[in-house]
Amino acid sequence: MSRLLFVSAALVAALAGAGASWWMFGGSDGGDPIAACRGSSVATGGGTVGGPFTLIDETGREVTEADILDRPALIYFGYTFCPDVCPYDVARNADAAWILEDRGIELRPVFITIDPERDTPEVLDAFTEMMHPRMVGLTGSPEQVRLAANAYRVFFQKHEAEGDDPFYLVDHSTFSYFMMPGLGFVEFFRRDQGAADMADRIQCYIEAVESGGPPI
Repeated sequence: MSRLLFVSAALVAALAGAGASWWMFGGSDGGDPIAACRGSSVATGGGTVGGPFTLIDETGREVTEADILDRPALIYFGYTFCPDVCPYDVARNADAAWILEDRGIELRPVFITIDPERDTPEVLDAFTEMMHPRMVGLTGSPEQVRLAANAYRVFFQKHEAEGDDPFYLVDHSTFSYFMMPGLGFVEFFRRDQGAADMADRIQCYIEAVESGGPPI
C-alpha cells in the first residue's frame, strides 16, 4: 500500500463516525426537506461546506461556482499524477454519472486539482475527457486552489520533491461532494461507496426536490 493510499484510508476511517461527520459538515436533520434520501448526518445546505470560488477550466477560462454549480454536480478534489486513489475515485464518480444518464438524469462530474503546478488546463482536459465527456476539470493559482479546498474542508499536503524530481505525491482527503442549485451542499460520499449506490442516492435527492422539495 502506498503512503498516499494509507493516509487517505486513515483519513476516511477517522471521519467515518456520525460524530466526525457532524463536526466536519455541521448539520442536523431538523427540518431537512429530503431527509429520507440522506446517507449521513448532514443537513441540506450543510452551512460549513462549499462556498464561492474562482478557478480556471480546461479551456483556460476563468469560472466561478455560479458557472459550475448551475445543475446537480459531484465534486472531487485530487490530482492527475495521483498513483492509485484518485483514478479509482474519479472513474467511480464518472460511472455514477453514466448510470444516472441511463436513467434520464444529468449529473455534472467535477474534478478540482490540488496540484496546480502540474495540472495545467491542458493536462486536466486530457484527464477529464478520458474519464467522462461532461466532466469539468478545474485548476488555478495555488491561492485559488487553496481557497476552494478550504471552502469544502478538503485536507491536502504536498510532499516536497527532492531536487528536480517531478514525481512528488500530495496527501489529500477523498470525499466526493454532491451539490444542488438552490440548496448548495447536500451530501458527501466516502470512497468505499460504489457508483450504483451513489447514483441511487443522488437520484433520490433530485426526484425528491422535483416532486415538491425546494426548487432547483
